[in-house]
Amino acid sequence: MSKALPVAVAVILGGAALVPVFYASQHPAPAKNHRAAAGTSSEPKKILSYMQGYQMGGQVSPEMDIDGFAQGLRDAREHKPHAYNDQQVKEAIVNYQKELQGKLNSLQEKNKTFLAENAKKAGVKTTASGLQYEIIKQGTGKQATANSTVKVNYEGKLVDGTVFDSSYARGEPAEFPLAGTIPGWIEGIPLLKEGGSIMLYVPAKLAYGEQGNQAIPPNSVLIFKVDLLAVK
Repeated sequence: MSKALPVAVAVILGGAALVPVFYASQHPAPAKNHRAAAGTSSEPKKILSYMQGYQMGGQVSPEMDIDGFAQGLRDAREHKPHAYNDQQVKEAIVNYQKELQGKLNSLQEKNKTFLAENAKKAGVKTTASGLQYEIIKQGTGKQATANSTVKVNYEGKLVDGTVFDSSYARGEPAEFPLAGTIPGWIEGIPLLKEGGSIMLYVPAKLAYGEQGNQAIPPNSVLIFKVDLLAVK
C-alpha cells in the first residue's frame, strides 16, 4: 500500500473531528469517577496498556470507527498485511469526503436559516459585524471591556441544541482574559456590566470559522448564555 494513503486518511478523519471546546484547555472537565477495572495492581502491563489506549481514545476523531481502528492496530502490531488494497482506500476517501461535504452543506443551510429567523425575534439585536445578542439582565456593576479579565458562568451550544461546553456542568465559573476568546465574545461581553446576563448568537466568522474544532463543525453558528459574575 502507498505510504501516502494512511496519511491522507488521518488528515481527512482529523479534519472531520467536530472540536478544542471553548476554553476547555484552560478549564478541563472534572475528573470522572474511576470504575473498577478488570486488572489489578499485580497486572502492570495490562493497566499501562489500558491507560495508553485511554489516552489515545481522547485524541481520536468522533468520526473514527473504533472497531476498525482497533483491528488496524492489531494487524500492524502483528505485522499482518493490510486488509484493504490501495483502490479500496482511495474509493473510501472519495466517498467519505462526499458524505462529509453533504453534511457540511446541510449544516450551513441550517445556520443561515437560524440567523435569519432569530434576527426577527423580539429582544434580539444585530450589530454591524453580524453578531446577534439579547440582554437578559444588564447588571449594575463594573462595565466589561475588550481588555478585561472576566469571571463568567456560561453554556455554549450548536443550533441543533448540542451543548459543547458549559461551566455550569463543570460546577464552577470560568475566569480568563476576554481578549483571548472568540471575536463574538470580545464584542458581546462588553455590552454587559457585572451581574448581567446575555444570550449571544455568534456567526461562524466571529467564532471558529471554516476550521471549527473537535466539538464544533466548520462554519457553525454558536449560541451562548453568559452570566457576567465579575470584571477585573
